[in-house]
Amino acid sequence: MNTPANMSTAPALAVRGATKRFGAVLALDEVDLVARHGEVLALLGDNGAGKSTLINCISGVHRLDSGVIEVEGKAVSMSSPSVARAAGIETVYQDLALFDNLDATANLFAGREEAVPAWLPRGMRWMRRGEMSRSSAQRLDRLQITLPDRSSSVGMMSGGQRQAVAVARSAAFASRIVILDEPTAALGLRESRQVLDLILRLRSEGCAVIVISHAMDHVMEIADRAVVMRRGRVVGEEVPRPDNRSRLVSLIVGGEG
Repeated sequence: MNTPANMSTAPALAVRGATKRFGAVLALDEVDLVARHGEVLALLGDNGAGKSTLINCISGVHRLDSGVIEVEGKAVSMSSPSVARAAGIETVYQDLALFDNLDATANLFAGREEAVPAWLPRGMRWMRRGEMSRSSAQRLDRLQITLPDRSSSVGMMSGGQRQAVAVARSAAFASRIVILDEPTAALGLRESRQVLDLILRLRSEGCAVIVISHAMDHVMEIADRAVVMRRGRVVGEEVPRPDNRSRLVSLIVGGEG
């Protein structure tokens, strides 16, 4: 794991006693989770295990009923997605939330456009398009993301390229944690390879990367740790290796743990 010298020695993210109900349904039952700088943490479990609810609470989509979320040792009340983003947490969901009619630069800066002068109302400012284009190119180059034409709308891009743009957008603004929900779903072998390499580059830069995935081969390749959830609870944690793959599968389906 790589922890840059300017980052805290505390975990990038710590969730303690997270509990969430939706009516009579207990979606999270006192969940504890730790994600560290410079590691990839896989979050595993069948549908309904509580993974998405946990990620939504970390991302500010839902509020916990009880429990604490800490970012670098400091408790943060995740009352909205904007609060989570301000804390350095960025999330890429399966639908990617891209604007198909806009190019990569416009998607990277959507909602965070650089405009001047600051004292004017936002709708009356001038867009710094040249600066955003240069910044976008630098960010894509840093993450080694190659797009055939950066001026093309993302709706014309392949699935892997769209995923790369979505991840780049998160990586560009996430100072601490990137969360990826099924990042290789519906991608071919080559496109999946590109996304996996991108995740490894995020790790090498010191980000804490949390990946929800059903692709066990990918988990075995990129994850430093795997946490398994079932029925709203954490039922086990393992270092993913070929010799304990069956143990992880058993935890997921309920054979043990």
